[in-house]
Parts: sequence; structure tokens; C-alpha cells
Amino acid sequence: MPNRPAACRPFARPAATAVALLLAGAPWPPVETLARPTPARPTTEALVRPVPARLPAESGPPDVAWRLRPASNQPVGESAPPYGGQDRSTAQTPVVGQEGKDVEWVPTPDALVDKMLEMAAVTPDDFVIDLGSGDGRLVIAAARLGARATGVELEPNLVALSERRAAEAGVADRTAFFAADLFEFDLSPATVVTMFLLPDINYRLRPALFDLRPGTRIVSNTWDLRGSDTDPDASGWVPDATVVLDPCPTWCTALLWIVPAKVAGVWQTDAGELLLDQKFQEVSGRLRTADGAVAVTDGRLDGDRIRFQAGDASYTGRVADGSTMRGTVRTSDGVTTEWHAVRQP
Repeated sequence: MPNRPAACRPFARPAATAVALLLAGAPWPPVETLARPTPARPTTEALVRPVPARLPAESGPPDVAWRLRPASNQPVGESAPPYGGQDRSTAQTPVVGQEGKDVEWVPTPDALVDKMLEMAAVTPDDFVIDLGSGDGRLVIAAARLGARATGVELEPNLVALSERRAAEAGVADRTAFFAADLFEFDLSPATVVTMFLLPDINYRLRPALFDLRPGTRIVSNTWDLRGSDTDPDASGWVPDATVVLDPCPTWCTALLWIVPAKVAGVWQTDAGELLLDQKFQEVSGRLRTADGAVAVTDGRLDGDRIRFQAGDASYTGRVADGSTMRGTVRTSDGVTTEWHAVRQP
């Protein structure tokens, strides 16, 4: 299993400029906008773990995502323009099973692309980054939902093809594509990250994904975020929701994670000292009060929302800027009061 990388380094100025323009609402590149197609509805699915009720049921249009070759000598930055230096008009359509450096290109079925975007609850307020964007179809599907979307793809020919297809779909003003190594790309602007990568690549990306802003949604085709430095099959970061399409169109599993706030450490509450341990979205620990200490159990984070049990009291609340928490606590006799906690140095 490869070692974990350091934090993802910022991408070079051309990519950063494009992302800034997209976030500001400016077109990148400046291509005439065409009519938008009407999105299609998703197919039937079998829920393995229920999608949170707050996720809406809209879906994107039928489309395909392509798995990324994880490494290359393709230059990044000033020497690599957004479309990979290729002529969009001559870009070739990829072939299923086409050889890559470490993996073959394999398409995500149309219905699974729909479901991945639905699980991420993509809206016009989102900025989507697709890792291993291939011919750009997942990026285009996200843009058709009104989001601004960026594709990161190692193969310049596929980047050129993606640019051309985005223009043909009428969403070039909401999309950008970059011939870049995903480990070199700055993911911090994303509110949604999508991917169809191999397990070891997911594992290497996991620290950078976990460091994204609380509430960022991550959706993967098939492969999860398990593993440790010594055991590739360790449970790791358990998905918040899993959907398996039925009937299965070859690749049929979508997994969703919501990046949790970081709460591990010591907090001072109205009731006493709260010591929290955190394993991704799971929380445990102890609450020390004047009457003694009680275990913190059933703790869970959903973005910046936190809930846990301390003795006979049920706590719910929100984490603000990683330094304060505030919410309500309900005792076993039904009494509800407010609670507040401040992180201690």
C-alpha cells in the first residue's frame, strides 16, 4: 500500500485562475452557450444504507465518468493549458478498456452517474470537482444541474475532448478541464468531489479529502475509503450512505461521505470538561462533571452537526469554526436545555 502523501499542493496559476472565474460566475473558457438538455430521471435502485432524508431526489442527465490514470509525466501549470494543449476538434473518443499507465479506462454506467449526483444533492450553489474526469461527462452532467464543475484528467487528449463536449452541451461557461495530476490539484474550493479511482489511490487521497471543509460531499463509484498504513482492509472512513442500483449495469455501487468537523480534543462545557476522540465521523470520549465522569457514546458527526450521548443525556448541536459548539441537551426525564462548549488549548 503506498504511503500517504502530504497535503495536496495548490495547483498552478492557470488552474487557480479558472476556478476563481468559475466561482465568480465568469465563463471559462469564453465559449458561446448553447441550449441545455432536459435532465433525465434516475433508474430504480436498492438501498443498502438509506440516503439521508435531507438529500433531494433530483438527478442529472444520463452520462458516463471515466477512471483516471493516476500518474504521468504530463507537465502541470504554466506549461499545461487547461485543455492540455490539444486541438479540441481532433480529440479522440476514448475506448472502453483503453490502456492507461496503471489502470484501464472503464466507464461508469449512465444510471450510476445520475445516482452519484443525486446522492451529493448537487445544486446551482455547488462547485464540483471530478477526479479522473475522462471525457468530461460527469462534469457536464453536474453543470446541467446548474453547478460549476471542474474535471481533473491526466490525459490531454481527453481534456480536449471534454472541452469540445462541454461546448456542444452548452455548459462551457460553467465548466473547466485540466490536464493535471490529482495529487497536485487544490481541492479546497470544492463543495462536492466525485471520483472513480482504484482503492490504493482513494487511500492516498483520504487525508486530503478529510481535510476539506465540513459539509463537503464526496461520492465514489464502487471503491471506498478503507485501509490503514498496515492493513489495506481496515475499516477506515466508513461511508455515510451506500446505494446499489438494481438491476446492476456492471458498475452499480455509489458511496457517499460528508466531511465532518474536527472535534477531537478537550472542550469546556457548562456541565464540565468534555474529552472527545474522533475517528472520521465517529465520536467517543468522556464528560467529567462535579458528580463524576460518564462515557460519551453513540457520537456522530454529519458535517458540522454533532450528536452524542453522555450518561442519560442526549446532546445535539453544531460546531462553529472548530472552536465552539452549541446546541440542546435532553435528559432522560424529558427536560431540554441549551449547552455550549469552547475548545481548550
